Amino acid sequence: MSENTPAEKTFQERADEFIAVANQQNAETEVENVNSALLFSAARFNVFSTARQFETAEKLEADKQEIIKYFTQRYTDMLEQN
Repeated sequence: MSENTPAEKTFQERADEFIAVANQQNAETEVENVNSALLFSAARFNVFSTARQFETAEKLEADKQEIIKYFTQRYTDMLEQN
């Protein structure tokens, strides 16, 4: 890596950036509003990142329940860790 190439952010650094934005928004509104927006945003991005892997909407639809199961389990694991 050259001196001019920025270092890749770590997983924790990226998570901390999202938390910092949530904390800024929490100063303006109730935590429930920020929490709901953050969850909704994560769900939308999860669908976006997953949908890109499928050639057709039909193939995505066919795997929909498996995708939901995967993200539900990942979220459960993360809740338990925190």
